[in-house]
Amino acid sequence: MDRLDAMRVFIAVVDAQGFSAASRTLCKPLPTVCRKVSELESELGVQLLARSTRKVTVTETGSRYYEDVRKILEDVDTADQRASGEYQRATGLLSITAPSMFGQFHVLPIVNDFMRLHPEIEVRLLSTRNQLLDLPEDHIDLAIRIGKISVSSMNLMEAGTVRNVVCASPSYIRENGRPLIPSEAKGHQCITFSRTGSQYPWAFKTASGKSQEVLVNSRLLLNSAEGVVDSAHQGCGLAQLYSYQVARHVASGDLELVLRDFEIDPAPVNLVYPKTRRVPQKVQAFLDFAMPALRESLASVARICA
Repeated sequence: MDRLDAMRVFIAVVDAQGFSAASRTLCKPLPTVCRKVSELESELGVQLLARSTRKVTVTETGSRYYEDVRKILEDVDTADQRASGEYQRATGLLSITAPSMFGQFHVLPIVNDFMRLHPEIEVRLLSTRNQLLDLPEDHIDLAIRIGKISVSSMNLMEAGTVRNVVCASPSYIRENGRPLIPSEAKGHQCITFSRTGSQYPWAFKTASGKSQEVLVNSRLLLNSAEGVVDSAHQGCGLAQLYSYQVARHVASGDLELVLRDFEIDPAPVNLVYPKTRRVPQKVQAFLDFAMPALRESLASVARICA
């Protein structure tokens, strides 16, 4: 029996809360997953998991073993990475995820400059939805995420903030007028964004600081933020977007911001990476390089949309 492999399978079953889910996570056949855990229990002479037709429960012994094994596997992974030089110099594959438009406008230029300085690093920059993935499980070294995050297993470095703004083209405002309070947005043609196809209300703050939601008239609903920006630019209606998504058009005068006094609190932009005893040099090198550049990029957006 490969003891380390059996330990990893056991950890996966506990984390996934079931054999079938662990099988999918590990890309191993279900019988293999079941067999490896059974062999591990036989080798130890204890029951680690209590099985029933409905669920898998960790025994008291299994719970203690889980904590011990997880530390062992972390040490093994650290030893392997140290042996390969990951902690000695900035080298290897660096995997980064960012929301699509943010990655294109603000992360890719930084990545291009970073790669010129670090020829031994390869970068995989993936456009993803603005949601926190399981970074270690998905083999992601670092993520850029917009909005508040509360995950104890992750390190956060805030690079700045972006605003949630309402905008429209000058031609649309000339023809339809400028809304002065959030409720007036109901009387306008609006372009809304939704990945699910369901319409969601726009969020605002009242003069007293209370939250307010307005369900606008969504004449055009799109599942692409890029499409919303383009349609607003073409004069199709009001749109609510992040300030970084419209900054270029605001700078050129192709879009104007409205309802500024009713915007909700700015959303933080964080660089997110797993908490480990030692940060790989490729990750640390990128953090050191990217943070000043990203802070200046976001400060530029703030100046444009001031």
